[in-house]
Amino acid sequence: MNPVDVLKKWWGYGSFRPMQRDIVDAALEGKDVLAILPTGGGKSVCFQVPALIRPGIALVITPLIALMKDQVQNLSSRGIKASAVYLGMSSREIDLVLNNAAYGDFKFLYLSPERLSTPLFRKYAAEMNVSYIVVDEAHCISQWGYDFRPDYLKIGGLREMLPDVPVIALTATATPKVADDILERLRFRERLVMKSGFERPNLSYVVRRTEDKLGQLLKICNGVQGTGIVYVRSRKKCEELASFLRSNGISASFYHAGLGAAARSDRQERWKTGEIRVMACTNAFGMGIDKPDVRFVVHFDVPDSPEAYFQEAGRGGRDGLRSYAVLMWNSGDIRRLRQTATVSFPTMEYVEDIYHKVHIMFGVPYDAGMGMQLKFDLYEFCRRFSLNRTSAYYAIKYIEREGHWSVMEDVDIQTKVMFTVDRQAMYGIPAADRRAAGVAEVLMRSYTGIFSFPVPIDEEYVADRAGVTVPELRQILYGMSLDHLLRYIPGDHATIIYLHENRLMPKNVRLSPERHESLKASYVERMETMIDYVEESDTCRSRYLLAYFGQTDSKDCGTCDVCRASRRDGAESVAAVRTAISSYVDGKKDGGYLLDEISARFGDPAGGRDDSCLDTLRDMIDDGDVPPYNI
Repeated sequence: MNPVDVLKKWWGYGSFRPMQRDIVDAALEGKDVLAILPTGGGKSVCFQVPALIRPGIALVITPLIALMKDQVQNLSSRGIKASAVYLGMSSREIDLVLNNAAYGDFKFLYLSPERLSTPLFRKYAAEMNVSYIVVDEAHCISQWGYDFRPDYLKIGGLREMLPDVPVIALTATATPKVADDILERLRFRERLVMKSGFERPNLSYVVRRTEDKLGQLLKICNGVQGTGIVYVRSRKKCEELASFLRSNGISASFYHAGLGAAARSDRQERWKTGEIRVMACTNAFGMGIDKPDVRFVVHFDVPDSPEAYFQEAGRGGRDGLRSYAVLMWNSGDIRRLRQTATVSFPTMEYVEDIYHKVHIMFGVPYDAGMGMQLKFDLYEFCRRFSLNRTSAYYAIKYIEREGHWSVMEDVDIQTKVMFTVDRQAMYGIPAADRRAAGVAEVLMRSYTGIFSFPVPIDEEYVADRAGVTVPELRQILYGMSLDHLLRYIPGDHATIIYLHENRLMPKNVRLSPERHESLKASYVERMETMIDYVEESDTCRSRYLLAYFGQTDSKDCGTCDVCRASRRDGAESVAAVRTAISSYVDGKKDGGYLLDEISARFGDPAGGRDDSCLDTLRDMIDDGDVPPYNI
């Protein structure tokens, strides 16, 4: 089947975006391909189209559970059979999914990377007709990447098991050094890197040094119309900023991973539909969100790396219209970044102590624990052992980087139910409790195996079918469990630590000081590059970022704060500004232009529209030097 026909059939598009078709064609030829596309560049289509054409099932490896679930849901809604395996699922659930993948006609199986080396997966993988190994967020495999994940190294073993299966690796944030590392670690048979241009002509990068961040934020929200995102580092600050914006008449809410699944889904949907205009959030918000008309992305705090900043800023203006990426900073941000570099890499002695304290908290003895999933609460852990939360967190993450365990933060654990009496007894529930009887009937009709083992249920579906609310459903299930009619395992939202090995004896915990120093040096290098970016006043923002990612042939964007400042410095009088505006308007072939276009080139979006620039434009219109602008 022709790739364009597949794209048209399943997605409704008549053509590919730049570089997508080249990547699809290379994959269909059976080549290993590394695709580097900017945020919003349509990476998913690059592997989904060839996987639908080629016989078999594509294994899609990604660390993002929320994105994994979202893509499975999107594919399923289009009638494409897809499923997923991730932390938080029971052994029974995993076995059922893998069995369907091996013996059903599924086209996609999404996997978190720690699953690749498990005996159960390897047993089923040997029975699968695998079409592609897809590695999403491929920069996670590189020790030089900003988000290295040791579990990604297991993909090399998968390549040994499936030597003839082509690899499609995708990322939005790979420097040349990271790209080389990806090719080596994924054992590419030939070097094939397909890289789209990273320029975003419609996205104006603005950096503002300010002590009054709240005031600047208000100016942006009031000066730039449309939907916006405000990124901050802490959950508490998300809530504070949302409250501040609402108190100033701006429709706003907050989003972070500490919210429950229902609350996150509801807020995301309300933001996408425009009911919520501005979302104050941590970096948990944005992955996989396909909202094209985001007019501004504000970074209230300075990110740790150019990769993180470029990816988050890139969520603005995917529809091609003028949008702004505004980063606010002051000297306090620089101090914090450098302090973070210190606490992010604690001593080896401290790291090993944290390793044992985690095992002690859960009562895991020496030479035991492999495969356990620990529901971990950092606050409770630090309270029990009187630890500093920041230092303990980074120690836990470093132990993950050494491969001793995997940490999946903020996993949604689905509600599970199992009847503990026979079916006839369930039909004998007293008529007085009609709601419980209705719930029982919905469960029995909807979930096979519910009398044999705990099965995950969709609370909203069951509640809707039974004619009750979700809170009422939970009360009913709890009551039925007290009556010994069923086993009720409430859903949860937790961080999971998955143990890859039995607990090691003291002094035997594998920690590499050389690796520690290498990771620290890489982190500090990225952090200092980010600091250089915010302090830079001579180089075009777009050119600076593009050069970091290896694109050295770019031109000045003309719309960032550096380019505008340079243009203002060169304008010796209002006459020079008039000449510049007149030249720009004359260059529009259709004779039309928009105020936002003029403002982007000659104004200051961080402070709203530039009144002096627009005053000059109005004078020119009154004088008949330029036609009236398009509204």
